[in-house]
Amino acid sequence: MTPQPDGHEPHFDTLAVRAGIERSQFGEHSEALYLTSSFTFESAAQAAARFSGAEQGNVYARFSNPTVSAMQTRLAALEGAEGCVATASGMSAILSLAMALMQAGDHVVASRGLFGATQQLFGNILSKFGIETTFVPATDLDAYRAAIRPRTRLFFVETPSNPLTEVVDIAAVAAIAHEAGVLLAVDNCFCTPALQRPLALGADVVVHSATKYLDGQGRVLGGAVVGAKAVTDEVYKFLRTAGPSISPFNAWVILKGLETLRIRMEAQSASALELAGWLEAQPGVSRVFYPGLASHPQHALAMRQQKSGGAILSFEVKGGREAAWRVVDATRTISITANLGDTKSTITHPATTTHGRISPEARAEAGIGEGLLRVAVGLESVEDLQADLARGLAG
Repeated sequence: MTPQPDGHEPHFDTLAVRAGIERSQFGEHSEALYLTSSFTFESAAQAAARFSGAEQGNVYARFSNPTVSAMQTRLAALEGAEGCVATASGMSAILSLAMALMQAGDHVVASRGLFGATQQLFGNILSKFGIETTFVPATDLDAYRAAIRPRTRLFFVETPSNPLTEVVDIAAVAAIAHEAGVLLAVDNCFCTPALQRPLALGADVVVHSATKYLDGQGRVLGGAVVGAKAVTDEVYKFLRTAGPSISPFNAWVILKGLETLRIRMEAQSASALELAGWLEAQPGVSRVFYPGLASHPQHALAMRQQKSGGAILSFEVKGGREAAWRVVDATRTISITANLGDTKSTITHPATTTHGRISPEARAEAGIGEGLLRVAVGLESVEDLQADLARGLAG
């Protein structure tokens, strides 16, 4: 957005609506959607300058598009970052970061409580290319320090974690990483910059599945790597060649979703807190995992580094898989889907969906039992959500 002549710094809500807008000669008020695969040049000399990087400008939509640039500028502003590279999905953002920063022989230290696909990427796919990963308990600071090797290049954490909402002390882990000359990347999918800004706490890189809350209505796929320009420039080089690019249309949808990000996150977080408290009182529930509850092991830490507990909770149902599936199957309002971040509440059984492809041993280490359910709270009435879950919990 246009710099203020008096040096005034715009607030989050203003950046969410205004950052990244560059109007064309038509003077359109809403952000323009540029659906084109390539861009024309005024001359052969200009084409050569654009391809070489001597002149700034759009070349080919795999790596340059005005709509994508607007999304990147806006998200970088919200995270307080120098740069941002948008990608086709959250997983492609993590892959792009790893491929841009590491090579065979390098080592990653990752928190154990990661999304199932992220665990698969670090544990099974990157290992094929000689990049090893050590998984450590998310909240054990000594374990991060002990796992460091001479070729460790990256710490990767997810906070709050999926699905148990473990909260990682970002500042403390950043200090351990930086002491060893290692970068810290934080998956900020659950909180978004509306509730948590990892870069301000010492992280070097933030990754997003923009598919989730950044879009906010379950419409499109997208991802992003946000951080220092030195990092995002390397990610951009990988994306330019390898092509895990976001489509301009998806970027446009996410760009518009960012406008209501804080409002949605605050409303959904408030509902999640109310629902979590209700679940704790249900006789069919043995435990609730939600950072906003005083019973959460990292509640105090979460309240320091997050603005609220977020919109995701999980809970253990007494009776294992059979009882958990009964709760899922009894829902009529909540959507049975593994996606999250939607205005519509969703429910899933992690052991057989999001974390179903990792080994039983890995699930056990991560604390993902057969009775665990995850709910991503949307914008419906909390009373209706309670009635929907009560039906299945009643047995």
